[in-house]
Amino acid sequence: MRLLVDTATFIWALHSPERISARALSAMRDDGAVRELSALSITEIAIKTGKGKLDIQREDVLVGLADLRMQVLPWNARHAFKLFDLPLHHNDPFDRQILAQALAENIPIVTPDEKFELYPGIEVIW
Repeated sequence: MRLLVDTATFIWALHSPERISARALSAMRDDGAVRELSALSITEIAIKTGKGKLDIQREDVLVGLADLRMQVLPWNARHAFKLFDLPLHHNDPFDRQILAQALAENIPIVTPDEKFELYPGIEVIW
């Protein structure tokens, strides 16, 4: 099973795994799971680190990806076109793009964000 891990969950997995629900941890630890992090999450982390909102460096992300055995899901035009179909439940552009990716790829999102469940077709694991 493929899993798209959202930015907050990835950050918590690096620094505070106790904040992740038992169900989400179980799904992420499943040996059969293909854990994916959006390239957009890396962008979000880099931007927020640059603004001083986060203190996560490039090497932290690289080590986290390796330790968590995650693949990076690239952003593409098919994902971007899915944004036209999304209702406006979120103003955060990163959340909206990650939702669009999950819908386009038909994969569940591992997220604590309850607003994600407002989008038809999204499966949230938390």
